[in-house]
Amino acid sequence: MNGSREAAKKPNIEEILAIVVDCASKLHVELGPGLLESVYEVVLAQWLSDRGLGVERQMPVAIQIGGLKFDEGFRADIVVDGCFLIELKSLENLLPVHSKQVLTYLRLLKMPLGLLINFGAPTFKDGVKRIVNGHSDFASSRLRVNTSSSDVTANL
Repeated sequence: MNGSREAAKKPNIEEILAIVVDCASKLHVELGPGLLESVYEVVLAQWLSDRGLGVERQMPVAIQIGGLKFDEGFRADIVVDGCFLIELKSLENLLPVHSKQVLTYLRLLKMPLGLLINFGAPTFKDGVKRIVNGHSDFASSRLRVNTSSSDVTANL
């Protein structure tokens, strides 16, 4: 009986974040930095799926402006359980535009939280950024970021 209740329980966004960080950090250790983004994407998506999460790769991000809708705007690398965005890079250095890109995707998708992960960084910690779009229901965890701003880009 208890097992069926747990099977029906959908993880909250902070639990999803913890699973993503766990999988992505292990992936960085196992494969190391510098491969193509597509390699990290396919493996990370499979590992997240193996952990019971719903995963969609290369999800279209539509743009709506002036009463018009354009489906071919952007593509999100990975969306988890329809509520959490992961944008992957494999670069020597992230630029400020990369964080802005993720925040734009979050706003367009009306999602509260995402991660920008740069697998080109020498360590996982150096290459991961938590991007927040109005998310305020933070769980107590080492991943928590305290701030007074509603839209935040912060390192974990």
